[in-house]
Amino acid sequence: MSASTTDTKRAIWSSAGGRCAGACCAWGAAPPPLSAFDALLITGSPAGVYEDHGWIAPLEDLIRASAAAGKKQVGICFGHQIMAQAFGGDVVKTDRGWGVGVHQYAVESAQEWMRPFQNRLACVVSHQDQVIRPPDGARRLAGSGFCPNGVLSYAQGPAISFQMHPEFDHAFAGDLLRAREGRISAGLIDEARASLSQPSDRHVIAKWIAAFYQSS
Repeated sequence: MSASTTDTKRAIWSSAGGRCAGACCAWGAAPPPLSAFDALLITGSPAGVYEDHGWIAPLEDLIRASAAAGKKQVGICFGHQIMAQAFGGDVVKTDRGWGVGVHQYAVESAQEWMRPFQNRLACVVSHQDQVIRPPDGARRLAGSGFCPNGVLSYAQGPAISFQMHPEFDHAFAGDLLRAREGRISAGLIDEARASLSQPSDRHVIAKWIAAFYQSS
């Protein structure tokens, strides 16, 4: 496997001028109290946000409490979906099937923290679930034909989320495709592998996330 995606997540946090400490709720860790952090980065999980896990509701409570307290938070993939659900949106396993490989997103609403700005993004994705109805007051910032609600901001507090995986480099994405052979059709695996010849804007997205954390 390629280098841990945890290293990239820590790099995103460090570039925002902060220190990173993790809590893996899916492995039984309790969500941290509000007093223990200044901002949240909610990352991926093999779980679905609609599944009956005992840690889902406490994580949603933390998301809502963090928003009410004005603490900035960013969601990635599962984090994108759990934030949308916590704020009142709908997430399902769609009949569009797997999204894998490098996908292209059109930016629909420019934001101050999108520095450097560009109106299209390419990034690795790996998901079946999607936000099909954003929460009330949410703004769609970017989307694609496959995943219309690809990047969202929220009215409940300073919060943004991304369906794509800026922490995945192409080597990790290739390893993940190999691990999921048999679960994903061979034709789609081939298409996804071919898409890995395209460049990714994951470092741009990382800069956007850092700028969002640093914004006033």
